[in-house]
Amino acid sequence: MTFRTRTFVALLVVCTLALAASTALVTTSLRRTMTADSEAALLRQVQLMAPLVAAWPGVEAADREAAALSSIVSARVTVMLEDGTVVGDSEVDDTRLPSIDNHLGREEVQAALATGTGVAIRRSATTGLETLYVAAKVPEGPIRIVRLGLPLTGVDAHVADTRRFAWMGLAVGLVAAVLLTWATSAWLSRRVQAIAGIAHRYRAGDFATPVRDFGRDEIGTVARVLDETARDLGTRLEDVARERAHMDAILQGMVEGALLVNAQGRLVVSNPAIRAMLRLTGDPRGLHILEVVRHPDVSAQLTAALAGQTPAPTELQLDRDSRRSFIARVVPVESSRGGGAVLVLHDVTELRRADQVRRDFVANVSHELRTPLTAIRGYVEALTDGPSDDAQTRRFLGIIARHAARMERLVNDLLRLARLDAKQEEIQQALVHLPALLDQVCGDMEAATTARHITVHVDVAPEAAACSADPAKLHDIFRNLLENAVNYSPDGARIDITAARDSHAVVVTVHDRGPGIPAADLPRIFERFYRVDRSRTRDPRDPGGTGLGLSIVRHLVELHGGTVSARNREGGGASVSVMLPDAGPA
Repeated sequence: MTFRTRTFVALLVVCTLALAASTALVTTSLRRTMTADSEAALLRQVQLMAPLVAAWPGVEAADREAAALSSIVSARVTVMLEDGTVVGDSEVDDTRLPSIDNHLGREEVQAALATGTGVAIRRSATTGLETLYVAAKVPEGPIRIVRLGLPLTGVDAHVADTRRFAWMGLAVGLVAAVLLTWATSAWLSRRVQAIAGIAHRYRAGDFATPVRDFGRDEIGTVARVLDETARDLGTRLEDVARERAHMDAILQGMVEGALLVNAQGRLVVSNPAIRAMLRLTGDPRGLHILEVVRHPDVSAQLTAALAGQTPAPTELQLDRDSRRSFIARVVPVESSRGGGAVLVLHDVTELRRADQVRRDFVANVSHELRTPLTAIRGYVEALTDGPSDDAQTRRFLGIIARHAARMERLVNDLLRLARLDAKQEEIQQALVHLPALLDQVCGDMEAATTARHITVHVDVAPEAAACSADPAKLHDIFRNLLENAVNYSPDGARIDITAARDSHAVVVTVHDRGPGIPAADLPRIFERFYRVDRSRTRDPRDPGGTGLGLSIVRHLVELHGGTVSARNREGGGASVSVMLPDAGPA
């Protein structure tokens, strides 16, 4: 169906419905108005009749008087007693009066007895016509109700005449509407076809030809807006093409590999770097990402990104034969922009090689320093233990011994960290009895705690008494934590070590009552060589530990697959918690 036909049919239907509705409303309103006028006229007449009926001498002449009144008012007159018995009716002979039904139950009679007047419209049982009844109560006398009845045939005749003229007008209006609608639809069709021609020209890429003047009405406005939109669209397409060329140039020059997949996981864009990394030949567009990258970690990242998540970067090797290492980063594309994900591969092989060189250097230097430091410490101890009367010499030798011991601890810690970084330490799983291990740790620190009157209280829940871990490494973990707590606790303080089971993990916490940890330092205390402000220690002149203890703790805990965290306690002090995964109590 063409636009013109649809427009014509729509306008024709609208006009027809409008004319039909107006005709129905006019006839209905006319009938209602005429009925209301007749009702008002009868009410006035019946109210005038009521005093006249009250003056009648009796009921014998009621039928004759009713007929006389009917000839005056041109309406049926009925009079009745208070019990509803009809004693006179202008349409019924007096011989037939006894056969008329009692009228007490009539609606208008009931209303007249109750309020003085009553009105009802219904089909008459006597004449068979729809009749308007108006009744009034007679103030006195044997006759108590007078009623007028007016058939609505006159009203119906007037309404029928009006309806006939209305339908004639409807027919004339429809003819005019058809002609006007046909002409209007033809005019609209020509203008719409002209706009469609412009749209076809724009689709062909012709944006230069100016649009003819279509006038100042709504259709002309649409044509002008269409022209401006098309020209603006052409300009934007040129900008998009230019930006795409810039993006292609950037992708071609990137050292990192990058590719874009759509929401279905099929490759849309890739740069030469990633094609070289993945050893792709030809044009990979349209291939599914699983056909291009078969690494499970990359597949998991892309799956998460296509689901709207932002996965963490992952370091990986794309194949076993290659020793090249890459960091894969995947970010999702917003669904409002079509969805999908972007994969970026960054070659970190040289960075890892340089990091390995640094680790080897630290390990080698530490190993080379350890032997002379051990010899120095041995000679210093010999001098300290030998006979001497020079107290100053002994004090200096003591300082040398203390610093030599700290340097040895530093070398040992560096060696330990180097082994942990190189993954050279392995877990020797065994059943560990936590109360015994913690008692052993407290015994190792007994000299330091006794000298400062510090008490250590160990509380191990029964369900956490045994766990599966490396006993030696657990000993190193808790010794470092307890030594750290002792260093930061005031003299005479109490340190609590608690152990409890949380689901499938054992949580051991060391609580001290020292000055706590500044909020700015909390995220960094497990970094190597990071130390809290020296002024917070018990003795600012004491150089303290190496700054590697908590870093070693973190590495050892992570070697077990656990986590370590620190927080400040309410009321002062700090708590360090170690969570060790465990299948359950032994």
